[in-house]
Amino acid sequence: MLGEIIRTIYKVAIYIRLSKEDVDKGFDESESITNQKTLLLQYVKKLGPNYELIDVYIDPGYTGTNFNRPDFKRMINDINLGKVNMVVTKDLSRLGRDYIETGEYIEKWFPENNVRYVSVTDGIDTFSENNGNNDMLPFKSILNDMYSKDLSKKIRTALHTMQSQGKWVGGKTPLGYTKDPNDKNKLVICEEEAKIVRKIFEMAYVGKSAGSIKNYLNDNNIPTAHRLRYNEFTYWSNKAIKRILTNPVYKGITVQNKRSRISYKNRKLRSNPEEQWYVVENTHEPIVQASKFDSIQKMQIAQNYTRLDKKNYFLLDGLMVCYECKHKIGVKKDRNNWGMICSYYRRFSKLKVCTAHGFNYIKFENTILSYLRNLLKEIDEGKMELNMKNSKSAVDYGVLQDKIKKDILIINGNIDKMYMDKLESKITEAMYERLYDKLQVDIKQKEKEYMELEKMKNDVAGSNDEDIKKLIKEYLSLDKPTPELMKLLINKIEVHQNKEIDIYFNFKKLNEVKKNYTLN
Repeated sequence: MLGEIIRTIYKVAIYIRLSKEDVDKGFDESESITNQKTLLLQYVKKLGPNYELIDVYIDPGYTGTNFNRPDFKRMINDINLGKVNMVVTKDLSRLGRDYIETGEYIEKWFPENNVRYVSVTDGIDTFSENNGNNDMLPFKSILNDMYSKDLSKKIRTALHTMQSQGKWVGGKTPLGYTKDPNDKNKLVICEEEAKIVRKIFEMAYVGKSAGSIKNYLNDNNIPTAHRLRYNEFTYWSNKAIKRILTNPVYKGITVQNKRSRISYKNRKLRSNPEEQWYVVENTHEPIVQASKFDSIQKMQIAQNYTRLDKKNYFLLDGLMVCYECKHKIGVKKDRNNWGMICSYYRRFSKLKVCTAHGFNYIKFENTILSYLRNLLKEIDEGKMELNMKNSKSAVDYGVLQDKIKKDILIINGNIDKMYMDKLESKITEAMYERLYDKLQVDIKQKEKEYMELEKMKNDVAGSNDEDIKKLIKEYLSLDKPTPELMKLLINKIEVHQNKEIDIYFNFKKLNEVKKNYTLN
């Protein structure tokens, strides 16, 4: 009908957040999830018939400087789908405390997506042109950011004070210890676990390697910490054994602040220099005598030097890959000779997976070095030309990177689902933490793969004839190349069961020359 006023129908999202820091610091009760929800529901109800409540999005236990929150992301997705065009929070800090990212949403992303934002107690309404409170929005965001920074500083100072006093402020306790029921910042011995720790140190003291100890524990069905604490069956590993043998907590010393967050806005950890560690003696009852612990450390150092020398000697270590199963091929002592063995076969030989690929390593290395020298010499002397046919391009590496990005998104989606399952009591807090830690390891591995592909992509895109010639001349000038030069030159060496060898270079043009060889 002519003259009828067309009214906008607002599809409202209520967003609620309460951080763990708010609770720990004794935040006003009005900030609780329940009270925020009650206030905002009443507010939306009073707006009138043109306002339709779509959903309530709640993120408990998330800091305001982190926008990677499950329900916040769900709300953003609903906006993208056209389900929501108005967002309401109790105050600006509930949306976020990072003034840059908060401002990005309010000043840019919301307007670009035609989303109205209202902060009830601040009196902010982005669709109200004459609202003076809107002009104060940037300053309020900065104040909220400053609050987070100040709170983080106070918490960190309090933690450092406790660490300097030798008080335990970590989460999980080391195997063999639990928190004192009367003092959560003090460690006490858990005798059931301590028996296992003592056995590990006893075996190490008589010269047993981490691998031997690991095998003994697994063969005798001695439970890991995960199995004891969470009833989750896991195997012992060399890494777990070494972590125990080198931890001074077992001789009554508490060492803390070895790692810390990069900033109050970033949850990633960085290693701190040793002078920033808090090392306090006699903080709790030791499980192992200090003299025995120190003797084992000296033995570990000697073993590490042996391994280091061995690794430097094995020029191709880390480059050899099994063609059949794509796992690494390692080097092992076989009587008086050094042999090669597929790592997958070595771990699961009883299951008859893959084959040993048991070739003589010294012969293999000499063959590769001789072949490379002859090949690179022909290129250097102009007897063999480099060409550009059928090479893997930077675009190809980009496609692989895109797949890794998708994999990371899927993992993050699984983390979000796990978090909701935890909130709905479908899984326990302990189970959530274990699964979360595992998925974070998967993400880090994917990120590592992504960066490796980035390096390869850059090598492909940036390599030219002069770069390659320079590398070849450096190789030919040495009687024997260094491990660093080999890794710069070669991406991997695939070893076939039938003794065929495929060499894959890090450079596009070199990958087009003849790179196949058969071990005699």
